[in-house]
Amino acid sequence: MDCIAKLASQKAVVIFSKSTCCMCHAIKRLFYEQGVSPMTHELDQDSRGKEMEMTLMRLGCSPAVPAVFIGGKFVGSADTVMTRHLDGSLKMLLKDAGAIWL
Repeated sequence: MDCIAKLASQKAVVIFSKSTCCMCHAIKRLFYEQGVSPMTHELDQDSRGKEMEMTLMRLGCSPAVPAVFIGGKFVGSADTVMTRHLDGSLKMLLKDAGAIWL
């Protein structure tokens, strides 16, 4: 858990992902289109990836990726992020975290 928390607090937006996951790609793309440059941590390219994946699942992220943290706080996976994007609340989270200025 400490490793996840440490990584999640390194930048305004952190995405735990797998390089082969199409939903991870879609979520990363969503953030880039919002003008956000997230830190992306690819679990399938990390020696501790399986351990981190299990920790993310214990946090409530099912499936484990994509797991999105904004301002160091766990926001959710693809469905939660997309819901927040559609209802407009994602932009406010990004502003509050300093990920975007407008």
